[in-house]
This record gives sequence, C-alpha cells and structure tokens, in this order.
Amino acid sequence: MELRFMRGGVCAVEGVIAAGCRDGKYGVGIIVNRGSTAAAVFTSNRVRAEPVKLTERVMADGRISAIVANSGNANCFTGMDGMDDAIKMARTVAEALSLDENEVAVASTGVIGRRMPIEKIQSLIRRAVNQLENSEAASGDLSEAIMTTDTFPKEVAVEFELETGEKARIGAVAKGSGMIAPNMATMLSFITTDVDASASELREALRRAVDESFNMLIVDGDESTNDMVIISSTRTSGRIDSNFQEALVAVCRELARMMARDGEGATKSFQVDVVNAGTPEDAKMAARAIAGSSLVKTAIFGADPNWGRIVAAAGYSGAEFDPDEISVTLESGSESVVIVDHGDVRAFEGTEELEIAERVMKENEIRIIVDLAAGDESATAYGCDLTYDYVRINAEYTT
Repeated sequence: MELRFMRGGVCAVEGVIAAGCRDGKYGVGIIVNRGSTAAAVFTSNRVRAEPVKLTERVMADGRISAIVANSGNANCFTGMDGMDDAIKMARTVAEALSLDENEVAVASTGVIGRRMPIEKIQSLIRRAVNQLENSEAASGDLSEAIMTTDTFPKEVAVEFELETGEKARIGAVAKGSGMIAPNMATMLSFITTDVDASASELREALRRAVDESFNMLIVDGDESTNDMVIISSTRTSGRIDSNFQEALVAVCRELARMMARDGEGATKSFQVDVVNAGTPEDAKMAARAIAGSSLVKTAIFGADPNWGRIVAAAGYSGAEFDPDEISVTLESGSESVVIVDHGDVRAFEGTEELEIAERVMKENEIRIIVDLAAGDESATAYGCDLTYDYVRINAEYTT
C-alpha cells in the first residue's frame, strides 16, 4: 500500500477544526470534531493526572466532540481542586461552542504537583476558540501550543487507499521530548481520521499501533502521569480495514521517531531493529532494553561503537537466544558495518570495520541491527543519546 505524506496535521481530515495559542510558558490547543467516534490509550502509571481521570470518563461511550489540551502545568497530584480545574477547562470549551461538556476530552502537560492557573488557561481557551479553523496553519498552532521542553512541533498526515479503492486520511499532532519510556511516553498525541469505524474498532487499531510505536520509544526511562493518545473519526470515508491499520502504524511510528530526535538535550537519535528473534515478545524485550540502556545511550553520545553494551543489554532483556550466534550491525546514511558476526567480534583495533563503525557513530541518525538467530520475529525501538544537557534541563525544570 502506498502512503502519500502531506501537510495539514489533524486538519488534513476535512471537517476537523483546530487552534492553538500561548502566553509565556502556558499554551492551549483545541481540536473540534463534533460527534466523532473516538478511542484512547492512557498512561499505565498508578499516579494519574486529573485530566486523565476525567477523559477516561468522557471516552467511556466512545464519542467526543472536542479536545482541549494545555501545556505548562500537568494538573497532577492536585486532588479535587485539580479535578475541578479540569472540569472547568471542558466547560469553558463546551459553553463557547455549544457542546455537551461530557463530550470534551481534557489533556495537560507540564510541572507535576502545582495548582493549575485556571483563569489564565480559561483566557487562552477563549482566545483559541476564536481562532478555530480547518487549515495547515491551525494545526501548526495547535502543535506549538502543547509543546513544553520540545524544540520543534510534531505533525504527520497521510492519504492512502482503503482496500475498496476509496481514499482515506489520517492526521496527527504530538508533543514529547523527555520523561519518555515504554507504556507510552511524557507525551500527548491527537489523531484524526475519516475512516468509518466503531469506537471498539478504533480502540483495537489504536492499541496495536501504540504497541508498535509509542510503546517502543525510550528517551530516559521515566513514565509520565499524563500520557494520552486519542483518535477520533468523522466516519465520512470507507470502512476500516488492514490498509488503515498499516497507515495508522506508520503515522504513530513517524511521531515516535520525531520524539526520539527531540529527546531532551539529545544530539542524536537511533533506531534498534531486533531481527530473527524466537518470539514477538523476545524481539520487543531486546529492542526496548537496548534502546533504553543508559550505557548504550551514552555510547551513542560519545560516538563510541561499544558493541559490548549492545550485546549486554540484549542479554539482560529476558529474550532467549544463544550469545554465540548474535550479530550486530551499525548503519547510518550509505554506510553499514557488521561489528559482531555470529558471536565473532569484527571491529577490533586497527580494523576497517572499526573505522567504519566510528564514522557511523558520529552521524546524527543511527540504526542498530541485532540478529538473535533464534527465529523469524522482529521489533523496532526508538531512542536518543543521553547528554550533559539532559541533566541540565531536568535539574532546572521547576527552578
């Protein structure tokens, strides 16, 4: 199936309107998709932000009309006051647009444990409501409004053909650059589509896509209290099918790659492809362990082709394989080099393999391929290097 990447983000889907605005460190973004079928995936952290709790209730019947998201304050660990503030956000949108407040999802991102400056957020909501439109610029404003430590906005949109030949679209925005680990990342993502699907069908499609993308992304190993991915559909195109699933996975993977590139303080991003694993779970465990290893991340930062760290991470991942059969390849751009071949180390001091590996590791985007020689299953994980700036950014986050 051919995917045509296009501009427009969430507004690539006809009938969806969006807006976003900022005031200093606080931002508000709104998406309106009246009466849409919807599904969501939320953080698995036991400490859950008030907007997560509220939106879980809103999403219970698989229908929403709007999403309002703010940056600058997570509204987490704020008790009943925080829930009141989340409800006020939904109510402000509902009153301005004549919607049922029980059909308004709420998302927040920012500092944990501090009371929401609700009057400022409500003022931003009213500003954003007046800017709602279906346009590339509107989706761009939305993606910028929900940024925190992100250094660039993240949007994707694709057009593709369903099995019937009917054209369909998926558009998405996301934020996320730190406190990102499997079981979703500190991330928010809002996805729109026009495919005809029930809430349960969207939920299953989203779960599968998240498992293959956001759940394979690791920046620093910390899992947020506010993670949320919502998909909503206008149901104006053809019926959901396997082509839609493929397109949704591609969109989510592209957003995951963007978040890896934008990891807090990151200078490089990398992709770990584990191939020929014995089971799908073995492949995922090994890929996640390698992408999440602090030692691998620092080796990436230092341009050090330290194959030992890669093999060690695969070894403690829980995946079953014979260490004497493992192979490791490094790739970037047009260069590729096998540094471990079925248990034999090729990249010794003075070898051509080591020279190539050192050049590869200096690139900004690196691919690590680990062949476990134990079956035919595969998985991909995404990560970034761990740098001095990561420590500085997070040491100064609230000060």
